[in-house]
Amino acid sequence: MTKMNTISHHTALIYVMVIISAADGSMSESELRIIGELTKALPSFKGFDHNRLLAICQECAQILQEPDGADAVMGLIKEALPDVLHETAYWVALEVALADRRIALEELRVLDALRHLLDIDKLTAAAIERGARAKYQVA
Repeated sequence: MTKMNTISHHTALIYVMVIISAADGSMSESELRIIGELTKALPSFKGFDHNRLLAICQECAQILQEPDGADAVMGLIKEALPDVLHETAYWVALEVALADRRIALEELRVLDALRHLLDIDKLTAAAIERGARAKYQVA
């Protein structure tokens, strides 16, 4: 396994987005675009060096290729994310999952694992999910 110390909360949020994007076996252009947009727009990324985004995404993807890589990434996320960013992490995961306008079964499994990892209760998760879905509704 890759030897790493604690990652930053910025990196942890990016790992959340990469693990959900990679869940279905590929990272689409729309998912990658959303990751870039979120890292530029969200207050939780204040002070983030955007020149590092691609390297961080590649680093996470490399860990995911290893045996038990998903568990390793989840462990890094859990260790690095402060409680105040748990709901933000779940929301960014949903944003990436919804980038393709559909959520694959594999993505649902990762979302559920993230919800448990981040100790987000079902009612809070449902509210975040409904808000994320509402953003993409069309008439």
